[in-house]
Amino acid sequence: MKKSILICGGTGFLGFHLAKKLKKLNWNVFSISTNKPLKERKIKNVKYYYCDISKKKKLNLILDKFQVDFVINFSGYVDHLNKKKTISSHYLGLKNLSNYYIQKKIFKFIQIGSSLEYGQNNPPHKENMIIKSNHLKSSYSLSKFLSSNHLINAGVKYDFPYVILRPYLIYGPYQEINRIIPIVIDNCLQDRSFPTSSGDQIRDFLYINDFIEIVYKLITNKNIKKKIFNIGSGIPTKVRDVVKMINKKIRKGKPIFGVIKLRKDESKMYYPNIQKLKSTIKHFKFTPLSLGLDKTIKYYEKKR
Repeated sequence: MKKSILICGGTGFLGFHLAKKLKKLNWNVFSISTNKPLKERKIKNVKYYYCDISKKKKLNLILDKFQVDFVINFSGYVDHLNKKKTISSHYLGLKNLSNYYIQKKIFKFIQIGSSLEYGQNNPPHKENMIIKSNHLKSSYSLSKFLSSNHLINAGVKYDFPYVILRPYLIYGPYQEINRIIPIVIDNCLQDRSFPTSSGDQIRDFLYINDFIEIVYKLITNKNIKKKIFNIGSGIPTKVRDVVKMINKKIRKGKPIFGVIKLRKDESKMYYPNIQKLKSTIKHFKFTPLSLGLDKTIKYYEKKR
């Protein structure tokens, strides 16, 4: 029998890549999002529905139309400055979605949490760290933390088969030009001088194909339920080094370091311990950063 999955946020960067992989494997793929897919992200035979998942009645009417084996939630309001909408889409939306499927028999519910749930905890972050909600500085990190707690409680009370993933910085083809790597690539390709921060921040960068392969392995492993995983490459890297690497590969553009000040709530060091992931998905080969950047640059060059 064909496997079926609902991808909430299926028209976004991450959701699109997962839908593309699963369609190639002949899965039934349903997508719910607030926006229609960009032309280059529309996938043949994916069934698209449009709804804000924080609107419970409308969401339930859509969910009643089909049955699925798996659910993955990438949904969320992008502009985190709007506190009310951020908590509504990330927390209330998750509650509506999970509460609906608590009543159904599904194999697994995958929640895309956030590395920011670790708040002020020092890196490398471990999944079993104690998180204090009053240490979370943004409505986004708080709403993701509340969502995780809701699922953990549902796991205890209803044996709900959740898995929570906390990704770090994912990059690759088809990403919007509103994240660090595509912004730098775009500026370099256009041979601009452009401002950046000092670049002293240390982050973990993971290539999109690696992320999707990890997600697929965690979805299809029957033994993985009621667990939390950090998702990253396990290699902390200075942002400045990534900017310089892109600049050197493209041979155009000029980053001007130190112009953009760090946000007050921005941590200089933010990266995961991924031992739990590595012990679960053994012998996984991560794409080296240099190769991932080559593939990403090639995509944006072709797009121009």
